[in-house]
Amino acid sequence: MTDVVVVGGGVAGLVAARDLAKGGAHVVLLEASGALGGMIRRHTVAGLDLDMAADSFATRTDAVSSLAIELGLGNDIVSPDPRGAWLMTRDGRTAPIPSTGLLGIPGTPMAADVIAVVGGAGALRAQMDALLPSPVGARATSLGAMVRSRMGAKVLDDLVVPVVAGVHSTHPDDLDPDRVAPGLRAALQREGSLARAVLAMRKRAVAGSAVQGIRGGIARLVDELVADLETYRVDVRLHTRATRVERAAVEATSADGRTERLAADHVFATVADPARTAAPRRSGIELLTLVVDRPELDTAPRGTGMLVHPAAAGVGAKALTHATVKWPWLAERSAGRHVLRLSYALPPAGADQATGVADATAADQVATSLPVDPAGPVSDRATADASALLGMRVGPEHVVGAARVLWHGPDAEAAGLAEGVVGIGEASSGRGLSGIVTAARTAAERILDS
Repeated sequence: MTDVVVVGGGVAGLVAARDLAKGGAHVVLLEASGALGGMIRRHTVAGLDLDMAADSFATRTDAVSSLAIELGLGNDIVSPDPRGAWLMTRDGRTAPIPSTGLLGIPGTPMAADVIAVVGGAGALRAQMDALLPSPVGARATSLGAMVRSRMGAKVLDDLVVPVVAGVHSTHPDDLDPDRVAPGLRAALQREGSLARAVLAMRKRAVAGSAVQGIRGGIARLVDELVADLETYRVDVRLHTRATRVERAAVEATSADGRTERLAADHVFATVADPARTAAPRRSGIELLTLVVDRPELDTAPRGTGMLVHPAAAGVGAKALTHATVKWPWLAERSAGRHVLRLSYALPPAGADQATGVADATAADQVATSLPVDPAGPVSDRATADASALLGMRVGPEHVVGAARVLWHGPDAEAAGLAEGVVGIGEASSGRGLSGIVTAARTAAERILDS
């Protein structure tokens, strides 16, 4: 019998296990793969240690920065280069992302940088938001419906769609505003317009950049969390897969085939219960990292990167991060080379084997870094997209190293947790390190208080 069993060794599981054990609980942590951290891990490409996936965290709350300070990383929290990112519209136009927006929603609809993207007519329609009664759009069930009713289709399609697609990998019509922009609905009702609501939320946000990172990479959070698990004597079991997750017990199978039933006062789970959900649908992301020798990129032609409208012709990537522009510390370590990270949407796991992506329903397959041949077809696709997005040719001959990461994260509606099991992680909190950390710590605190 133990106090708490935590299923899943991603960031949510690590944070919950660490806080519970620090508070005096006896904790067993189960991880099906051989590595902790989930998508917050590192890989080495062309001799550079890089974040495998997430490289920053949102600063709308201080959840991640407070954790980093507790872990001794406070002095290494850094802001990205202030040049900001660009976007590509449906018709292939490129422009800097407007500076006063939230998820692409403009706080100043008639600003020059907004007009540059949506045109004069689109900006004028968005400005009409100030004349609409505050109840319009306040009860919208999706972010897309809210923006469409307040500011019109042009702002939604040219600004919000590419930004949201790059951040949340889905269309605004499929996102609950209360989940992706907490407080926006209340601010709309209070301020009387969506634009003023955006400005009010930006004003109340933590001062500085909308995102921050950690010198040396976000993966340093996992390094310190794992060290604390040792300090607080968490029983960590790698290569151990949960086959049944119940309110007061977990059935787990180790790599040698031995099955054990772990009874516990409380169970935390970051993944669906296999016994309740036979084949959870998972949204897919493919990340291609290129390390290139192309001095002309020193000019940062598209700032810190680009977000791409899903319907933009001729470009398969949904986003590009120019990492050595975004993070000065990385530029210092890269010896003049540039790091480009391109992201692609994948079909649900197992749905389309024509992509060459193996079924990733198993926990030990959802986050794998695969070396890429700089002269192969995967690299060709990435360099073609990078060239189109950056406005200058990036050819295979410029690539000195490449890697591919596949990620199939659980969808919230497929969580499939038994009653009484505490759900944490992406399936319960959605993507976004800040929300995941907040939910995990809140859940742990609630159990400790009880």
